[in-house]
Amino acid sequence: MNLVVDWGNSSLKLGWFEGSVLTESRYHVSPDNFRDLLRQQVRNGRQPDQVIVSSTSRPGEELRAQVAELGETITETTHWLIFDNTTSVPVSIDYDTPLTLGTDRVAAGVGATVLFPGEDCLVIDMGTCITADVVDQGGVFRGGLISPGLRMRFRGMHVFTERLPLIEPDLQAVRDLPALIGKNTHQAMQSGAINGMLFELNGIIAAHRSERPNIKVVVCGGDALFFESRLKPPIFVVPEVVLIGLNRILEHNVK
Repeated sequence: MNLVVDWGNSSLKLGWFEGSVLTESRYHVSPDNFRDLLRQQVRNGRQPDQVIVSSTSRPGEELRAQVAELGETITETTHWLIFDNTTSVPVSIDYDTPLTLGTDRVAAGVGATVLFPGEDCLVIDMGTCITADVVDQGGVFRGGLISPGLRMRFRGMHVFTERLPLIEPDLQAVRDLPALIGKNTHQAMQSGAINGMLFELNGIIAAHRSERPNIKVVVCGGDALFFESRLKPPIFVVPEVVLIGLNRILEHNVK
């Protein structure tokens, strides 16, 4: 049993794998609740043999220290891997500054190679920031781009202007797609952020398809479900792609 932990900016995503098969996942788990959840899982017979932690916010060792306080929960034989930029991965990294490359980006790229081995892949992660990275058919992570996510766009308009309000994304507006011509400031901001993000994403996809016509487009992240029907097909929405990649990295290092 492998336990995979993806620690984002605010919460944890957890995946339990039996070999390469994802058997259970949990999202929006707080760091404070992690230990109690893990204790309950172990009591239900889901003792992890191997754990990988990837963190983009706080040191992954903090979770291991929490669990160490529960001697009965994780035995000394459990193998822990804290995934960072020095960890061996089953892809080649073609990036000028590999020590600054986000581990979540690498994990998503590895996950795409698990889903589509031997294929060119574009992985779009729509979270706090948008990342769009290419892993080519030879298993080389080529890099990509980073752009503001949806909530960051709304917050940026408020923070860097005197009069524009701070508004939260209207998820219904995302589903229905706001009109290009907003009739008030609120509508205009909704239209600019949402339509602008959609045009950007479709433009990125089109540009990559012009260079790699058969490229597989894999989409994940918190905002993916709100845009999937608006992105030019074919695309594959795989919320678990980072967890799948982390599990593959764990197996690669254990072997």
